[in-house]
Amino acid sequence: MRIWQTPHRAPVVLLVLLVGTATARAQDGTPPPNNLSHNYLTVLNWSKLPQGRRFGATAGVDVAADGSIWAYDRCGANSCVDSDLDPILHLDPSGRLLDSFGSGLFNFPHGFHLDPDGNVWVTDHGVEPSNGKGHQVFKFSPRGELLMTLGRAGVPGGGQYTFNQPSDVLVAPNGDIFVADGHGPDTNARIVRFAADGTFIKTWGRHGSGPDELEGPHSLAMDSQGRLFVADRTNNRIQIFDQEGTRLDSWTQFGRPSGLAIDQADVLYVADSESRDNEGGYGHHPNVRRGIRIGSAADGTVTTFIPDAAERGATSGAEGLAVDADGNIYAAEVGPRDLKKYMPRPR
Repeated sequence: MRIWQTPHRAPVVLLVLLVGTATARAQDGTPPPNNLSHNYLTVLNWSKLPQGRRFGATAGVDVAADGSIWAYDRCGANSCVDSDLDPILHLDPSGRLLDSFGSGLFNFPHGFHLDPDGNVWVTDHGVEPSNGKGHQVFKFSPRGELLMTLGRAGVPGGGQYTFNQPSDVLVAPNGDIFVADGHGPDTNARIVRFAADGTFIKTWGRHGSGPDELEGPHSLAMDSQGRLFVADRTNNRIQIFDQEGTRLDSWTQFGRPSGLAIDQADVLYVADSESRDNEGGYGHHPNVRRGIRIGSAADGTVTTFIPDAAERGATSGAEGLAVDADGNIYAAEVGPRDLKKYMPRPR
């Protein structure tokens, strides 16, 4: 582990305007709203990395019980292959780096989660045949001690203890581990459930767009009822399951979901970083704007939309996100290679 300190840089706060007043309620096939109001300020230059290091691509961020922020970046680039940088970062609420670890373990960190005990979980879905890494899920203590590894390093598969490009991981309050396994048509498209000690319990899901199918299960979240929300990104929907794998609902009104977060009040935050008007190509989702949609995990009502400030290319804006106790949103961005903070405007 290395501890870095950098001179303080005052964050730049950009006021974002209020637009619209409507709400969108959950109905089968409901289109995502593009013009709801929001009341957030965008804090630029929030994260403060050491002199000479720039933030790389990231889709992983979470908030600890003490209010500190955990995230990863892909080693100043969009990959950690051949890098000696620590990808896992611990920051204080002002964005100052407190600690880091994880050097040499990852090809392509992707999913990110803090469990109820404060342990740090990261998936590595990147493949690099020459180094024998990837296709794994790691559990670390907050001090960087490796506590558990799931999957076989560098070995793709669809068995009980192998993954093929796992996209996310989540630990339920009872300790059970859920892995969103797959990131594309040539990988898996399933949810895998393990006991707290890593013992396989069950799996469900397969490729497709049918009611019980998945295509690109990209992010996981769990509400106060214990329902598992899956960002079924390629199908432009959220799939909701119980913990046994029974599908309970499908929601389309939150856009093309890359990242999910649910706070203690069952407010659902969804990052859409990839909706595009292109004809049948990657991210195809016509007439849907990118941004962060906020609403109710209980009934699917969408109440707020923070538009992406730079909708261009294959991905922009938040891909992963987390929310602290004060309602601040932390947005992990792949394309812009940044970790932004959205702060509720003072009333």
